[in-house]
Amino acid sequence: MNNQRLKDEHIEGLYDLHEEGEDKVEALKSAMKGELDAQIIEALVSEEVAAITDDGQKISLTPTGLLRARRLIRAHRIAERLIYDVVRGEYESGACEFEHIVAPELVDSICTLLGHPRECPHGMPIPEGECCEQSSKTVERSVVPLTELEVGRSARVAYVQAGDHQRLHRIDSFQIRPGATVKVHQTYPSHVIECEGTQIAVDESIAAAIFVFARSPDIGDAEADADGGVLRMPGR
Repeated sequence: MNNQRLKDEHIEGLYDLHEEGEDKVEALKSAMKGELDAQIIEALVSEEVAAITDDGQKISLTPTGLLRARRLIRAHRIAERLIYDVVRGEYESGACEFEHIVAPELVDSICTLLGHPRECPHGMPIPEGECCEQSSKTVERSVVPLTELEVGRSARVAYVQAGDHQRLHRIDSFQIRPGATVKVHQTYPSHVIECEGTQIAVDESIAAAIFVFARSPDIGDAEADADGGVLRMPGR
């Protein structure tokens, strides 16, 4: 693990203590399970990321450190949400890598894609980003399950939360993939949707696994492809 990664791990440990209202060095040692590095702490203090009392008993993040920690924690918890909700994989180890390599702008894009989640799978709060502040100005969520779409509405697929490979392959066989456009023709007794020019009847569980952008513009007949009526995304 490189030096910057070690610093980030210590900053995250300090943020965990901040959330708990704790500032004792012994508590940080316990939280980091014996991996506290005195030289890293000295470097963080020197960089004015952390501040430690003269007796060495208490430590906390400075305002600069808190901003840096919030960015790391936000990326980590957004990654956990993405992996848990969409990929259905082992989210802890993947999130640890994600937070160090993904730009804040991409984190905001993923946050928007997921509908600005408030908590990670552990129930810990996800620090808000600029995208969340902008979203708070509207009551609409960015992403909703297909079951919330009204008859006659069209929307673009954000992601598919299949839950298992068999269902994922079934949905994929219908060409229902992120970026595709779907239109709802019927919701009862089954959901009848149109995707890539083909009408498909799916049950409630399949429809609930397809998440779409809530404010996708309706796509009229004028945008249908001339040689077969296939709905196409711009640039495809």
